[in-house]
Amino acid sequence: MDQRSWFHAELDEITREIVLLAAYVTEAIPAATEALLAGDMSAAQRVIDHDDVLDALAFDIEERCYRVLARQQPVASDLRALMTALRLVAEIERSGDLVVNICKVLCALRAPELSPEIRGVVARMGEEAALLYRGCMDAYAEGDAALAGSLDALDDTLDALHATFLDAVVRWGETGAVRPAIQLALIGRYYERIGDHAVNIGERVRYLIEGELPVHGSRR
Repeated sequence: MDQRSWFHAELDEITREIVLLAAYVTEAIPAATEALLAGDMSAAQRVIDHDDVLDALAFDIEERCYRVLARQQPVASDLRALMTALRLVAEIERSGDLVVNICKVLCALRAPELSPEIRGVVARMGEEAALLYRGCMDAYAEGDAALAGSLDALDDTLDALHATFLDAVVRWGETGAVRPAIQLALIGRYYERIGDHAVNIGERVRYLIEGELPVHGSRR
């Protein structure tokens, strides 16, 4: 295999592994949500434990990217593809950590009795976060700049749900559950940040395809 063929074979494998990495996160989001709504500590612990698999794969992808960079010293679109891959790995790995944090809060709260309003908003936040993640990775796998660009608008729905969730948690805390309410508020933030990472991935996909980042840059 010549050097060019080797490079593209490696890049294809990196892409496949990144899609797999994101699939772990996409599957973990509803798993964490279901664990939270059911107060299932065992299910939450399984999500926490599986993060080791995600971390190991993220490390392997990064190492593969660095080997390709060292061996090929790519330029232009090839360099963009590798730099995008490295950035996506970081975004996905951090998203996995946020899902784990949701489960850790559940374990700390020891299956709190949530109000019907809070339960409903949690379920919707989980759905929207998973939808955003599937969208950003479909955009990456298919090279779809239009889909990548649409994620910011979809994230507005998750942001609105986050605001609704915080209002509901405040009311719940006023009934006397102050300390659990403070911890529960973190969960809303974790879902909201997962959405932000999906939007960041979309922006990087647009950079990969179009060669330019949006003016506002990535979210933190």
